[in-house]
Amino acid sequence: MQATVPPFRPLAPSIRAYLNFCRVEKGLAANSLHSYQLDLKRLSEKIDKSVTEIQAPDLSRYVESLYVAGLSARSIARHITTLRNFYRFLMLEGQLLEDPTEFLNQPRQWTTIPKYLNREEIEALIGAPPVEKPTGLRDRAMLELLYATGLRVSELCGLTLSAVERDMGILRVTGKGNKQRMVPFGQAAGQALDRYLGDARPRLLKGRASRYLFVTARGGSMTRQAFWKLLRGYGLKAGITRSLTPHVIRHSFATHLVEGGADLRSVQIMLGHADISTTQVYTHVAQRRLREVIEQHHPRA
Repeated sequence: MQATVPPFRPLAPSIRAYLNFCRVEKGLAANSLHSYQLDLKRLSEKIDKSVTEIQAPDLSRYVESLYVAGLSARSIARHITTLRNFYRFLMLEGQLLEDPTEFLNQPRQWTTIPKYLNREEIEALIGAPPVEKPTGLRDRAMLELLYATGLRVSELCGLTLSAVERDMGILRVTGKGNKQRMVPFGQAAGQALDRYLGDARPRLLKGRASRYLFVTARGGSMTRQAFWKLLRGYGLKAGITRSLTPHVIRHSFATHLVEGGADLRSVQIMLGHADISTTQVYTHVAQRRLREVIEQHHPRA
């Protein structure tokens, strides 16, 4: 990814250097780089000064403008994190002696309980693809594997044949920042994979070669956008009318693990979260579920 920031802005050279550092040295994913680029492009358009001229009050006014523009607390928090990482890079490069982001306050964010499906909805969704067709066997395997592992959709679509350790029931997954992790999958996902690899995938490829695990009828790899569209269709077929995305399946995987007694550290590793605080939201889901069970079934609730 090339760092595209208007070249006439005073901040442009420093922003380009930082984005290139993130791409080459840190190996950040394209989506993360794009978010950083948008945040810093907005900064350069609001503050027409070089990095050595910008002071803490300038950044405070910039953050205030984000509130005025109506951005959510989550978006503003992301902007502030981008600013801090950018200025940390400038300090390491020796361009600055003091960090003007030191006293920027993060907005308070109320914890949002992630949306997830119950077990009956998961079963209906996984049973929706028509397994008499090769595309249906492929989609069934993708849904089984997604629920069995909690992968991000980009990780699922990017899986290669060599990433599957079938005998051990393990996937070698490359996640954010090109970090690799080992994720186990269960018997149901393994059986769906066997049917797909033994029958459907050769019929889809028709003698063509592909390094990717999940392929289309044209021989290419499954894309995120195509899988999103398929998932929405199967959701409607399964009677799930509310918004359904691959991340809802990821949340369902984690929620059901925590409800079943899995420890947060294990869930964190399987999800590929860098910080366990990100994983802790699922304890709120489990607590809410326990309250619902008590209210529904306890005689004196």
